[in-house]
Amino acid sequence: MSCQVCTGAMLMCTFGIAPATLIATTAITTSTTDVPAATIMDFAPMVNIPTFGMCISPANPEVAAATAAAMGVLTPMPCIPATAAPWTPGSPTVTKAGVPALDMTSMCMCMWGGMISITDPGQVTQMVP
Repeated sequence: MSCQVCTGAMLMCTFGIAPATLIATTAITTSTTDVPAATIMDFAPMVNIPTFGMCISPANPEVAAATAAAMGVLTPMPCIPATAAPWTPGSPTVTKAGVPALDMTSMCMCMWGGMISITDPGQVTQMVP
């Protein structure tokens, strides 16, 4: 079996409280479907990586302010991903238009300290012998 990360892949952030669904904006589709395949460049906040519901990172200024107002009780605030760099490491062997494809080991960092990982690739292709 081969996993191709594509639109519909499930993501999770270490400081988010709900999963999110990846939206690949590359125009390249996977070899078996018309679903856009994802590359390391699909990291734009709210474009490729939607909200994870609520954020619990103390490094997030909104969470810090709400927590201070609640006299130190951690107070989650709405998640707005703050990703500023591409996914890493990307596939060492598969590229889409010269850009490394996402694979299940790829991670993306949020500026508020969250590590975003892929929990489901969005499609699994059965290789027939």
